[in-house]
Amino acid sequence: MKTVKLNNGKEMPIVGLGTWLSKPEEVYNAVLTALKNGYRHIDTAMIYHNEEAIGKAIKDSGILRKEIFVTTKLWNSDQGYESTLKAFNVSLNKLGLDYVDLYLIHWFKGYKKAVNTYKALEEIYRSGKAKAIGVSNYNVHHLMNILNNCEIPPMVNQVETHVTLQNHFLHEYCKDNNIQLEAYAPLMSYRINELLENEVMIKVAKKHNKTVPQIAIRWLIEREIVVIPKSINPNRIISNYDVFDFALDDEDMKDIRTVNTGRKIFVEFDNVDY
Repeated sequence: MKTVKLNNGKEMPIVGLGTWLSKPEEVYNAVLTALKNGYRHIDTAMIYHNEEAIGKAIKDSGILRKEIFVTTKLWNSDQGYESTLKAFNVSLNKLGLDYVDLYLIHWFKGYKKAVNTYKALEEIYRSGKAKAIGVSNYNVHHLMNILNNCEIPPMVNQVETHVTLQNHFLHEYCKDNNIQLEAYAPLMSYRINELLENEVMIKVAKKHNKTVPQIAIRWLIEREIVVIPKSINPNRIISNYDVFDFALDDEDMKDIRTVNTGRKIFVEFDNVDY
C-alpha cells in the first residue's frame, strides 16, 4: 500500500474508496469488497447518509481499526463552532468509531464561518478524536484565509481533480504549504464517457495494457495526489486498485497534460447555494 505523509506525520493511503451516492445497502458490500482486496482508505461524509453502514462494514471486515484510514466530512448546515462539535460527535457515533483519521469541512461557506468552523476542527484534532483535519472544495484564497487565521494548518484539501481539470496551480500552492491534495471524481463522475472516449487516454492505456480508468488513477498517483475513485461494482472496485504494477513515464505525463481544459463538472466553490 503506497501512502503519503501528511504535515503532522500521519500516513494516508494514496488510493481510497469513494462512497458518494452509495446507498447504505450498497456501500456495506462495496466497503467489504474494497477492504478484502487491499484498500485501507474509506471516504464518506455526513451528507452521504451512509456512515452507519460503512462503520458496520469496517467492523465486520475483521481488519484492525488502526489499519484503516477513515474520512468523513462536516456538512454545510452544521458549520459554525458549536454546531461543528455536535455534528462531529453525531458522525462518530454513526460510524461506531472512537476516532476518525481525517475530518474535513465539506464546502466553503464564507470566510468568517470557515474560520469559526475550522477552530472547532482544531479542538477536535487536539482531543485525538480526529487524527488529521482539513478542508474540501477550497481554492487558494480559501486556504489563505485558514492559514492566516488559524493555528493548525490543514493537512488535506479534497477537490474535484481529473484529466480535464488538472489543478496544477492549486496543487503547487498546496505543496508549497504542506497541504495534501486529494482528488474526488477522478474518473469524471457522470461524465465518465468523456474520459473513456478520450484518444490520448486510450493511447496511453493501450501502451501499458491497462484500462483508461486505471491510467487516470495512476496519473494522479504519479503526481502524489490522493485519489478516491467511487464504485459499488465489485469488479470495478478491484480494477481501480490494480494500479501499482506499472508506472507512467514522462512522455505519458506530457501527453495527458494536453487533455487539461480547466473545466469543472461540479459547482464552483464560491457559488454553493446548499
